[in-house]
Amino acid sequence: MSYTVASPSFQPRCYALVPCAGVGERAGVGGPKQYHAVAGQAVVAHTLAALQAVPRLTATLVVLSPEDAAFERHTPHFTGEGAWVARVGGASRAESVANGLQELLARGAQPHDWVLVHDAARCLLRPEWVDRLIAACDDDEVGGLLALPLADTLKAAAPGAHGEPRAQQTVDRTAKWAAQTPQMFRLGLLQPALVSALSDPVKAAAVTDEASAIEMLGHTPRLVTGDFENIKLTWPGDFALAERLLSTRA
Repeated sequence: MSYTVASPSFQPRCYALVPCAGVGERAGVGGPKQYHAVAGQAVVAHTLAALQAVPRLTATLVVLSPEDAAFERHTPHFTGEGAWVARVGGASRAESVANGLQELLARGAQPHDWVLVHDAARCLLRPEWVDRLIAACDDDEVGGLLALPLADTLKAAAPGAHGEPRAQQTVDRTAKWAAQTPQMFRLGLLQPALVSALSDPVKAAAVTDEASAIEMLGHTPRLVTGDFENIKLTWPGDFALAERLLSTRA
């Protein structure tokens, strides 16, 4: 899939899109994890502060559930001309991002503009990591994502006699990377990639991030070295780690 090449004089803009419509059930924090307090602020408030500190971003769009009535209370500093909110979240991350892309188009974004999709729960994000991704992908034909080459030995698990997980096989970690966010693609490429994937239940189930939808079209996103601190808060212990890291940052 391709799109019309922009004129040489066209300077694409960069938008951040933060899907924030999930409930975070695995986190075990008694509610949506994006609103759990870490180091004095809601998780998503830290995330948005980092994105708002990136000069290259024209605006940041947060995609919420239509029923969300808590966002503004937890993010009092998310204000200004480039602070956008849309309650158009879907049943899955892919649906929320696809709906968010449509919202960006309605607000004036163009197919050649870049969209950087970032997890609301990656609240340790630093602006310089976003700058690194933009610099690496700005001239790339496809786009790319922050990621880290795997360092740990990987095990394929199988249930034991009592249902406990047991190591069945060691998986070759050569050339394997752990995907992070932001993930940066042109709006005119990412939107049809997601629409195509969502039209097929099998493909939709396999879309765990934006890059996977791009890969389904035969493209190869660029891997840009991320940072070990750029963790996604998923399990209860992640919140304690984020608290320590945020509290000790200069």
